[in-house]
Amino acid sequence: MEEMPRKLAPLVCLAVPMAFVLYFYGLGSAGLIGPDEPRYASIGREMALSGDWVTPRLWGQPWFEKPPLLYWMTGAGFRLGLGTELAPRLPVALLSVAFLVFFWRILERQFGELAAWCGAFILGTCGLWIGFSYVGATDLPMAVMLSASMLLMLAWLRSKNPRLLIAAGALMGLAALAKGLLPLALAAPAAPFLWLASGPRQGGPSRARMAALGFAPFLLVALPWYILCYSRNGVPFLREFFWRQHFERFTSTVLQHTQPWWFYIPVFLAGFLPWTPLLFLAFRRTILKDRRRLFLLAWMLFGLVFLSASVNKLPGYVLALLPPAAALAGIALAEARKAAVGLSICAVFLAAFPVAVESLPAAVASGVSSAGLPQFRWTWLLPAVLAAAVWLLDRRSRRFAAVAAVSLGAAAGLAYVKHAALPLVDREATARPLWNRIAAQAPGICLEELHRNWTYGLNYYSVIPLPSCSAEPKPLRVRQVPGKPPFLAESDK
Repeated sequence: MEEMPRKLAPLVCLAVPMAFVLYFYGLGSAGLIGPDEPRYASIGREMALSGDWVTPRLWGQPWFEKPPLLYWMTGAGFRLGLGTELAPRLPVALLSVAFLVFFWRILERQFGELAAWCGAFILGTCGLWIGFSYVGATDLPMAVMLSASMLLMLAWLRSKNPRLLIAAGALMGLAALAKGLLPLALAAPAAPFLWLASGPRQGGPSRARMAALGFAPFLLVALPWYILCYSRNGVPFLREFFWRQHFERFTSTVLQHTQPWWFYIPVFLAGFLPWTPLLFLAFRRTILKDRRRLFLLAWMLFGLVFLSASVNKLPGYVLALLPPAAALAGIALAEARKAAVGLSICAVFLAAFPVAVESLPAAVASGVSSAGLPQFRWTWLLPAVLAAAVWLLDRRSRRFAAVAAVSLGAAAGLAYVKHAALPLVDREATARPLWNRIAAQAPGICLEELHRNWTYGLNYYSVIPLPSCSAEPKPLRVRQVPGKPPFLAESDK
């Protein structure tokens, strides 16, 4: 197998521009997307303006759907003057890149340089991870904090260093501040591994001390906000946050995100593109010989089963399962004698990027099912040329060069998507262009019944929410034909 370069400089020179293209280029090319991003950004901005960092408020009213970590990040962005798009998005992108460095470091210490670089390039260029690193939503912060905690627990299995458990507990506390109880459930597979590896006979601390090392920092980080928020808001906080947003979300159809049990399987496979073929390399016999690899496999599979058991399902929840999948794929690439076919298929899957250019605006505006199939373009065949080069590289024992080639192809494809598709997404699926046209007339405008994406978006950009026409009629109205962007019209009266 190929040896890694002795100096980091060439790899850094490759990774840094790729990170810029993948995570920072085009962050402000489109306005805030969907209902969640403008809603969360509004809450973070309100925290920054009011100075109340405890109670999340949406346009003055308490909003207990999510805990405050993302709001704090966004509020800090507004305090730093980052602006309407960068304040909610740049902190998330920075967190994502910082985690990739951490991810590489853990894998390098545990499984070697080649596995670390392959795993980091795979995670850093897979579609779902990049997509959620672009938006100011809670999924990426939760996935980062949970995954960092789990990776430190994995490292503890080998070193038994108590500081790793302390740091893991603190990071799990941050995960609970990002998404409530969900990260605790997804971390459940770690418990039996830690239990079996602890105790004097295993060369580790007693199980009671191990539990204290993890739970004490977790409580110190997570508990103060929950106590303060309850003390200020009482039972309504408990009822909305814990009962409705946790237990009813898991068991009831009331939240209207119901999906079939198999929903996360295609989401996971598609979200791991272009690296999906490498998932099959991870299921090898050697995985049974190392408890650290079993830890990664249990983390991934348990999370998939647990999330599938929930009645309500959203694509971003599966994000926390990508790091163990990328780690397993990177380890498999570092050890497999042959991977030319799998890597070549990964290169072919890069055709998803030019295909996405035509489908993305409609998919963002109205959902994937309404996007339709784009017309064939000859440019879709270009990844086949790269696939041939990747096959030759791997056959000549240049495994990392083959992985880097696919990663560079992914970076180039995403740069093309951002350049070509995001302006269309901005025009067809975000409220920013409409607000820019009507801002000067805002005092005379009301909103008719719009899709909630547009209502939240317009009210985010207007700062002061525009009134409903049914409650406060105005001379000008924002109207919407179903399936089309809203437009400004004069009142019928």
